[in-house]
Amino acid sequence: MKPHLKLAEATTPDGKRLTLHAHDGKFSLRVDSKELMHSAATSSEQQLGQLAVPLVSGDSTVQVLIGGLGLGFTLKSVLEVAGPNVKVCVAELIPEVIEWNRTHLAGLNGVLLNDPRVTLLTENVCAVLGRAPAESYDVILLDIDNGPTAMVHAGNARLYDRKGVQRIATALKPGGRAAIWSAKPDQAFADRLTAAGLDVNDVPAKLHTTAKRCTYMIYVADKI
Repeated sequence: MKPHLKLAEATTPDGKRLTLHAHDGKFSLRVDSKELMHSAATSSEQQLGQLAVPLVSGDSTVQVLIGGLGLGFTLKSVLEVAGPNVKVCVAELIPEVIEWNRTHLAGLNGVLLNDPRVTLLTENVCAVLGRAPAESYDVILLDIDNGPTAMVHAGNARLYDRKGVQRIATALKPGGRAAIWSAKPDQAFADRLTAAGLDVNDVPAKLHTTAKRCTYMIYVADKI
């Protein structure tokens, strides 16, 4: 039996224990021993990125903001279809996650951080949105914590409250799209997006591509 290895450990801003594990060529991130994400179950993260395809696949200059690096699968799905003029800004709160992508996860998606279209910011995406001029981004993709229910950092909840949603709407260009990953359906959150003037659709997402049922929800919010 192949061993489970703990590769690295860090402390979150809330004082929780974030660990990176490897087993049989696969990787997982855990918070206080509870699995946050796994490299064998990335269907929903990739689907999140694929929702940007209509806006990033041409030759136009497009500005993309990704909140949360994780294991890099949302970034991968964007870059796979992005044109040469797409600029992707990735905001990751925990510096060790960036370091682990460059080292332990270099063979997974870490090499993508060297793509000249990518800019990395080691900070909370809330701060990035808060200082962004109006109509800055064509696409905003958020995969932070468990979505509107924060697990890693309690401060992430402000990304999804009324003011946070308004920041997202303000930062989007007309015709732009925000897609937000959620661990479960959250009608109150969808209602806040609608109240901010966005056209909202809920898109069910699977844990695995072969799963028979959908586990997660992605909220797609278009600025008309």
